[in-house]
Amino acid sequence: MLTGEQRRELEKQQYRLVGSHSAVKICGWTKSMIQGKGGCYKLKFYGIMSNQCMQMTCSFSCPNRCIICWRGYKAPVAEKWEWEADEPDSIIDGCMKAHHQLLVGFAGSESADMDAYEKSKQVKHMAISLTGESIMYPKINEMIAECGKQGISTFLVSKGQYPEEIRKLRPVSQLYLSLDGPTRELVEEIDKPVFKDHWERLEKSLDELAKKNQRTCIRVTLIKGVNMVKPEGWAKLILKGDPDFIEVKAYMFLGASRKRLKEENMPLHPEVKKFTKRLASHLPGWEIVSEHVPSRVVLLAKKKFKINEEWHIWIDFDKWNEINASGPDAMDYIKKTPDKALTDESCEEMGLWE
Repeated sequence: MLTGEQRRELEKQQYRLVGSHSAVKICGWTKSMIQGKGGCYKLKFYGIMSNQCMQMTCSFSCPNRCIICWRGYKAPVAEKWEWEADEPDSIIDGCMKAHHQLLVGFAGSESADMDAYEKSKQVKHMAISLTGESIMYPKINEMIAECGKQGISTFLVSKGQYPEEIRKLRPVSQLYLSLDGPTRELVEEIDKPVFKDHWERLEKSLDELAKKNQRTCIRVTLIKGVNMVKPEGWAKLILKGDPDFIEVKAYMFLGASRKRLKEENMPLHPEVKKFTKRLASHLPGWEIVSEHVPSRVVLLAKKKFKINEEWHIWIDFDKWNEINASGPDAMDYIKKTPDKALTDESCEEMGLWE
């Protein structure tokens, strides 16, 4: 899938390649958690331990060339999978080994919290979102099933260009669909899709998302001066997908995206929050629940997760591991959210999460 030059460039960027089409890279929040500086917004929103989360991909290929993408290489652009597919167990094992090797330097670091580092040796969460469109991988369901057998939760992100694959996808802990614009024209401008029928594919993917029983989330990426418009248009698409959660997040001026956008295209957190309130006014079934200021992201949740005036948006991972193979409903593995995770802006103290 990758040329020798592409592989060398990725290695320089601290990716570790696994097999012919997979890779792992350490998230900055994983390092932050090990250093006792706090975890990412998924910790605050859903209870994911950042030091036990592995960020990976099982496909470098992608049918989009999004202007907001920070990845600094040219991976294969394709409408369909055209390569040999590595076995799921070899991908998981290879990513695990590479992940631990990338973290081994913390073993002798004075800046590391040794308890957090020791716990990092047991990966409990896998974010299938590093780069590319992993849902293209022909054996994605087998890989998800293997993760379930190993007690690893799975968070998969898709750009919604493969509705049939979304329909066939076995349950993951949380399924994401990314939205980058409220209109066909803006999505085309931002995502640079290969498919000529990209909008129709996106709409069908939203329809398929709405049929899922497990937890679902739509991620909205805001670009100042580009797509912070038409909240009613965003709402129409969101209502079509009927997600459990909506993450409204700022575009971040990072990596290769700096060649295509400007620093002023990155909205400040108050601007994200203001737009989220406008969006929420068109979404009566959802409520703003929490925020993570360092990531410039605001979370909305369906009101069904508010039980007896208490929010239950965290994931009971022990319960998920028990029932994931049976196709559970989103409400089957909820957990009461700590009050501090709903009120504190960044919630970085390690003690809360132990």
